[in-house]
Amino acid sequence: MLLLDLTHTSHTRARTGIQRVARALHENLAGTAIPVTRDPFLGAWRPLEAWELSNLANSQGGEKRSAQWPASAKWRGRLRRTFGRTSAHALRGDFAGLIEPELFSAQVARDHGKLFAQVSGPRVALFLDAIPLRFPELTPPGTVARFPTYLQELLRFDGIAAISEESRDSLLGYWRWLGVKNPPPVHALPLGVDPVVRSSAGDQPDPSALPVVLSVGTLEGRKNHLALLEACEQLWARGVSFQLRLIGHVNAETGGAAHARALALQAAGRPLIYNGPATDEEIVRAYAACAFTIYPSLAEGFGLPVIESLAHGKPCICSGLGALGEISRLGGCLALPALAPADLAAAIEKLLADPALRADLAAAARARTFKSWSGYTQELTAWMRTLPRR
Repeated sequence: MLLLDLTHTSHTRARTGIQRVARALHENLAGTAIPVTRDPFLGAWRPLEAWELSNLANSQGGEKRSAQWPASAKWRGRLRRTFGRTSAHALRGDFAGLIEPELFSAQVARDHGKLFAQVSGPRVALFLDAIPLRFPELTPPGTVARFPTYLQELLRFDGIAAISEESRDSLLGYWRWLGVKNPPPVHALPLGVDPVVRSSAGDQPDPSALPVVLSVGTLEGRKNHLALLEACEQLWARGVSFQLRLIGHVNAETGGAAHARALALQAAGRPLIYNGPATDEEIVRAYAACAFTIYPSLAEGFGLPVIESLAHGKPCICSGLGALGEISRLGGCLALPALAPADLAAAIEKLLADPALRADLAAAARARTFKSWSGYTQELTAWMRTLPRR
């Protein structure tokens, strides 16, 4: 039996990228992995309780991203610890392996040793990206400060599953720069995608309405929403007719300016819809109703919204560099070498004005095959079995 650390994901119902990956692993490892959490109130690792499993099963797009512990769970852990009941509720056993899918905190890292001691097989961590090193000015300061230590903590694992070639090369390059000798193997294993549920005919684009350009993703500095909003304002000011729909959380530390700009454009009467995050069902309907999507991010470890757009058969405007270049070069994308407002505006106008190009890109998207989460999980566990303990 494997262990799956869901310390953060089991305490939020949000579905940002990391949480989507963690929940997909939980679902596809059912019966072969025990989901666990570091309980700071109990002072131990333990299997998830019913309320935490409910968070995994009933996630919603509108929930807060931060971990939430109800008062009852806090007091329960404290009382068990106070009255010497920690061992009765703590994790015990000899497990065949460990998967760490989360960007774990310093507190979790300090307790990894206790978890590792109960695992006789390989211990694998997922690596998302090195963006805090590459774009510190667009990353929350706390993440930037913690990140170098996190990258060294990854050396404790027996293997690292990077979510793209870009992520793998970034991690190995950083370790080489540090002079690390004999790092754990790093394997590039691109992510899966949720199965596409085709929406009803009523959700298809309305030819009599404004064409909808959809952008799904957290509003944060590196996602480049300010450039997107400026591009759209330039087009609207010139009389180009379309509606922009944004879906996603707001990162309070780096997304405030984009959030304020979006609200200002809405208040000015521009055809922009932003209502925050959305449920999976609402996102499916949004993909079905749009003409195409745009993902203006400057840097990604993978780019789930791009893959999801293509899986829905919708063309996507995105960067042609880095991890997004790995996705876009296989078809269905209008890939850009630069992402300034003028570049984004030209790309949006090009797709709006050229239905034949949109159709060609959509056909290329539909012709692609996409890895399922089941396939991703099988690849990950098969690779784990090849790893020796370090």
